[in-house]
Amino acid sequence: MKAVQFHDVGGPEVLQYGELERPEPGEGEVLVRVAASAYNAADNGMRGGFLPIPVQLPHIPGYDVSGTVETLGADVTDLSVGDAVIGFLPMERDGGAAEYVVAPADALVSAPTSIPLEDAAALPSVALTAWQALFDEGRLAAGQRLLIVGAGGVVGKYAIRLAKRAGVHVIATASPRSADAVRDAGADHVVDHTREDVLRAVDGQVDVLLNLAPIEPEQFTAYVAAVRDGGAVVSTTAFMATPGDESRDVRAATVFVRRNRERLAALVALVDAGQLTVEVTRRIPLTELQALHAEGAAGRIAGKVVVTV
Repeated sequence: MKAVQFHDVGGPEVLQYGELERPEPGEGEVLVRVAASAYNAADNGMRGGFLPIPVQLPHIPGYDVSGTVETLGADVTDLSVGDAVIGFLPMERDGGAAEYVVAPADALVSAPTSIPLEDAAALPSVALTAWQALFDEGRLAAGQRLLIVGAGGVVGKYAIRLAKRAGVHVIATASPRSADAVRDAGADHVVDHTREDVLRAVDGQVDVLLNLAPIEPEQFTAYVAAVRDGGAVVSTTAFMATPGDESRDVRAATVFVRRNRERLAALVALVDAGQLTVEVTRRIPLTELQALHAEGAAGRIAGKVVVTV
């Protein structure tokens, strides 16, 4: 099979495209014929060796995947050959930047039927991150107020849509470049953080502050004042500490996405019901993955890129 892998951590040049032996599924696993994988910033971090995930070398990147079930391993009873599936694969194991990937059966759910199968690879980890940040860690409930710092990215827009669906008032910071997209996602109030004082613009306290941006620690700490007593500060920026305020019982939590089959299936249902939009900014062939990693290493990649096979 054709695949992209790296034998050692390093720059984008360590990624090699070539022919590998097709893997076989073991007990509780299935072999998936890959339609697409999705690029995530963590792929860049694992390849570069600065994200502390113990990948098995050589490693095939692409832990978000879509495709069809090709072969069933032993004791797999809830999937069938030919099923269209998506999944968030174990990050330390080989991913979907290949024609085939072995996946734990419990990492896969039926793919959305309302969008192309290739595009569905863009959903799993980012949508799960948004859900887990808002509801598992933030404990958001209907009627509450949410402030999202750095809402212009993919996770931010999922978070806005999920929060609005839950009956939450959403205040979101964004640059002029992404303000329209954040507003279109459903934010009630968009704050231009390049021109406005965020704390003044919030106009009252919020129940949950969700940070998605690599802001300065001092600024992050200052934003905690926007959270009511007993509220929560949640962040996806795992490289920096998440501040809270024990004196006011303001909780602090850092989110690193976890596999959750039941929740992923529910997110798929929202997509097919037209309540959640899967964002795909670009589609590239597998042969261009090294160039995409080079782009990511040089700076932020805007939007969501899927890698088709």
